[in-house]
Amino acid sequence: MDTSSKNSTSTPSRTRTTKARTGAGKTTRPRAKSPVRRTRDSLTRPELYINRYTSLLEFNRRVLEYAKDATVPLLERLKYLCISSSNLDEFFEIRIALLKQRVETGVVKSGLDNMTPGEILNILSVSVQAFIDEQYRILNEELIPELATHDIRFLKRSEWSSAQEKWLRTYFKKQLTPVLSPIGLDPAHPFPRVLNKSLNFIVSLKGKDAFGRDSALAVVQAPRVLPRIIQLPRNISGDQGNDLVFLSSIIHAFVDDLFPGMKSTGCYQFRVTRNSDLFVDEEEIEDLARALEGELSARRYGAAVRLEVADNCPERLRKYLLQRFELAPEDVYQANGPVNLNRLLAVYDLIDRPDMKYAGFVSGLPSRVTANTDIFEAIKQGDILLHHPFESFAPVIDLVKQAANDPDVLAIKQTLYRTGPDSTVVDALVEAARAGKEVTVVIELRARFDEAENIELANRLDQAGAHVVYGVVGYKTHAKMLLVIRRGPKKSLQRFVHLGTGNYHPKTTRLYTDYGLITCDPLIGEDVHNVFMQLTSLGKVPKLNKLLQSPFTLHPSLIEWIDREAQHAAEGRPARIIIKINSLTEPKAIQALYRASRAGVSIDLVVRGMCCLRPGIPGVSDNIRVRSIIGRFLEHTRVYYFLNDGEEPLYCASADLMERNMFRRVEVAFPIENAESRKRIMGELETYLEDNHQAWILDSDGVYTRSSATSGKLVTAQDVILEKLAKTG
Repeated sequence: MDTSSKNSTSTPSRTRTTKARTGAGKTTRPRAKSPVRRTRDSLTRPELYINRYTSLLEFNRRVLEYAKDATVPLLERLKYLCISSSNLDEFFEIRIALLKQRVETGVVKSGLDNMTPGEILNILSVSVQAFIDEQYRILNEELIPELATHDIRFLKRSEWSSAQEKWLRTYFKKQLTPVLSPIGLDPAHPFPRVLNKSLNFIVSLKGKDAFGRDSALAVVQAPRVLPRIIQLPRNISGDQGNDLVFLSSIIHAFVDDLFPGMKSTGCYQFRVTRNSDLFVDEEEIEDLARALEGELSARRYGAAVRLEVADNCPERLRKYLLQRFELAPEDVYQANGPVNLNRLLAVYDLIDRPDMKYAGFVSGLPSRVTANTDIFEAIKQGDILLHHPFESFAPVIDLVKQAANDPDVLAIKQTLYRTGPDSTVVDALVEAARAGKEVTVVIELRARFDEAENIELANRLDQAGAHVVYGVVGYKTHAKMLLVIRRGPKKSLQRFVHLGTGNYHPKTTRLYTDYGLITCDPLIGEDVHNVFMQLTSLGKVPKLNKLLQSPFTLHPSLIEWIDREAQHAAEGRPARIIIKINSLTEPKAIQALYRASRAGVSIDLVVRGMCCLRPGIPGVSDNIRVRSIIGRFLEHTRVYYFLNDGEEPLYCASADLMERNMFRRVEVAFPIENAESRKRIMGELETYLEDNHQAWILDSDGVYTRSSATSGKLVTAQDVILEKLAKTG
């Protein structure tokens, strides 16, 4: 049934009663007593909110659970372990670093839960240590033994055959020694600067150096160009196996060769994580790109926030390293294995075992779009909705490429947040600029960890003749917009638009779920034009026709629509809200949802990561259900749906319900008005709400429990959508 109809009944409007079932999927940390047992009027009470930092760590805990899930292909399980390690690195680089800064500057309160930064750090220190212990337990007790049963072996030094040891010694001499620079520590050789997240070794020595002096300590730094996993040749490992050796094992085995005449009495790996957030006072600088370039080099040597050391490192050396990096004992984490688990991701690429990976698939295409389609004619026939990666990103690329070569195209305007170094979209923009078309690109230089690549892209586009701007001072440009202006019949101008929930990045379009809308709707085209005019001229935007924009209309509109559902419920009318986002932390939105729940609105929230709202609190959030979907693809779509007495506004957006998205970023939300597209999205939302395999259900205690189907049909949302939209097998 057409969900755009005012009287449509196909939209899910019932109150859902899905409950988590206990079992193996439940998180292992102790279950806390529910903090709320009775209702009071105030919705600002701290006990109504989950701490955002612990919530983010819980998301990473859910990711780690898939590393021990026997239903997941084995090499994919290893990949989940690596992802959890990479996520934890960023957690320290950004979140822990921020908390430490707040402690140093005397900030008292941190957020809705009324906890001080110091209190949060104390809680996280214990939780993170338990998390790291679990990572290494999974690696050593589950993944490595299971991989060995499939002839994929990580060889310890004690397991090397004489032939393997001979080959590895030669490898050490020819491939490693020339690029290693061991540093003996004395007054003329001070402790070296240690790069953020680099692999290093602290070595204790005995004997005299070349100048007749007693030497005690040295540091060996492993350059990042060196592989962390070395695959042994088949001729010394047997044709049936894939024998792998850690770089750290090779350096341990032959470290004496780096110090002739001396003897190593201990060699221990360590790694330092540093504050990686950038600070640029945008009001005080004249050139943002140059200022960021200067900050990027400093990021590698920011303040230390974590020290990882081998678990057999003696206490005296741990204390020595802590002193060097000005860290406290609670900042050291011991590793029972390689200090950077993320480097194990190389194994996924080294080992050619399709049977141990997710089955391949070919992203689908809408029926109106083929390899030789005139994309402009296809868009004129009606809106094109894309759901990546189930559907291909090719139509978006075709729009830019055809626009670059079309003599009727006069101008192209695009925002770029994360794009990647090898981007066909950027190639097409360069081609269009060189062909003399008016090309304007709004590049967000401050996209975290992509700053260097974005500066490089900006320079490339600028050299090609494109107009490059860096957004608005004080506001990150996070909106995903592409506008093509084309000459139509009788010299009229037509606007063709792409709007998305995700980035124009070739890699993430295969890994993240995102919606994209391609349309020539004149009112949407006018809105996008006006937003671009604002970003380049900094002038005020006239009232938009259909789009909602942060930091102006998006937040007040969402609050108004939530409150409107509450009013409908209070009047006895059906009321329903479905929101699918990555994070929910914004206080006023949470309080509006609490009010709506009290009024009787049925609310389903699909929140992948941070969620500060507590569902299921009697008298406050009884009618709110929160679930998180963790699967093969990173859930990244943002969708906002409201029943509104049958009018049913449905919007996709680049924005989450977070303070930064609502007030400190330029974001857009766009309506889905085509009846077929609306029906599709609503059906897919319902599939996510029916997922009983990859869904994690949040309770009022802040505990997530993995949904487990005890009877009936097993529903895995991503698999269902993949089967419908892509070509699998």
